[in-house]
Amino acid sequence: MTEQELRELIARHEADHVEFTTATRDTDKFSEAVCAFANDLPNHGSPGYLIIGVVDSGHVAGLTVSDEILRDLGGLRDNGNIQPLPELKVEKVVTSEGEVAVVTVQPAMLPPVRYKGRICIRIGPRRGYATEQEERTLIERRVSHARTFDAQPCLGSNVEELSEPLFLIDYRQQAVAPEVIAENNRTVKEQLASLRFFDLGRDCATNAGILLFGLYARKWLPGAYIQFLRVQGDSLVAPVTNDRELDGDLLTILRELDALVDAQLEQFPVDESTLRERSVESYPRIAVRELLMNAVMHRDYASTAPLRITWLEDRLEIQSPGGLYGEASEANFPRQTSYRNPVIAEAMKALGYVNRYGRGVLRAQDALSKNGSPPAEFKFDSGFVLATIRRRV
Repeated sequence: MTEQELRELIARHEADHVEFTTATRDTDKFSEAVCAFANDLPNHGSPGYLIIGVVDSGHVAGLTVSDEILRDLGGLRDNGNIQPLPELKVEKVVTSEGEVAVVTVQPAMLPPVRYKGRICIRIGPRRGYATEQEERTLIERRVSHARTFDAQPCLGSNVEELSEPLFLIDYRQQAVAPEVIAENNRTVKEQLASLRFFDLGRDCATNAGILLFGLYARKWLPGAYIQFLRVQGDSLVAPVTNDRELDGDLLTILRELDALVDAQLEQFPVDESTLRERSVESYPRIAVRELLMNAVMHRDYASTAPLRITWLEDRLEIQSPGGLYGEASEANFPRQTSYRNPVIAEAMKALGYVNRYGRGVLRAQDALSKNGSPPAEFKFDSGFVLATIRRRV
């Protein structure tokens, strides 16, 4: 953004797509502004701007915008508190009166967007929370933008295909702010639709709803399961010691997967010095878990192939259906992340299976390095991604 473009934005004063502030550390305020711009309730179809370093009257405040401030603003996208992930750009503009940080937020393709479980909107120059009617408006607008597979309707299904207790007790309590639940007067269908698990227009569950709460998920999505195989050797011709299929709703699969992985892991001592030992893992739990969660989150659920985990004596292989997605490529992996399943990614973050977006592979590599293990290896194909972890010896 040029200084002239900034001046033109400031000249409009605060409106439903522009907000000024001189605060540099108010994460809640910044996040609510980003969430409100992403929801674009007035339906401008154009970006919203959070301008840091300008007072309400429209004058530049004379701030110094450090690299740390810019990093913190960029981190609003990836810390997982705003769901689904907003598309934003952060930049610094230098003027004669001082520096200004500008956060440009694009309208969301899958509204409503929430910050810590609440739907923020812009009402003229003021920020607020959506009423039930405003939330419905955002839900209806989403239908034309539901391009990702997980957000698309699972035609032929109905609300009876979903486990109501699983949604209301296991999921909603963690995904929606308590005060929103307490004020809620909507039907279960409307609540599911608000979180992109039900399509009110077609009166059916979305693919994400089937995956997360479906009573018979594989009836609708045949590849929605995990094939686990452990062999006593270094090749697939070795004797099989454990052969399991994990299926059902995704919440159950993730719980069973955690328990299954923990049962396979081993620790053993290594000499750190003449008089000291330290304990290391055959496969660091953090690394295994991060790569498995990454595979579950990014796999192609339209494929009839399962996610395959093959545990051999010298290595662990995780083969995920679907190649790299969107802007991600072999050249920029894992620095660039594109989300094939944004609704599933949001659900995994809400349930605590993902701590921060775009960091899973990097966290895995760091855990492997600290354990003294070789780095994870990746093979990319148009139809799959294969991650391999070598056993620590």
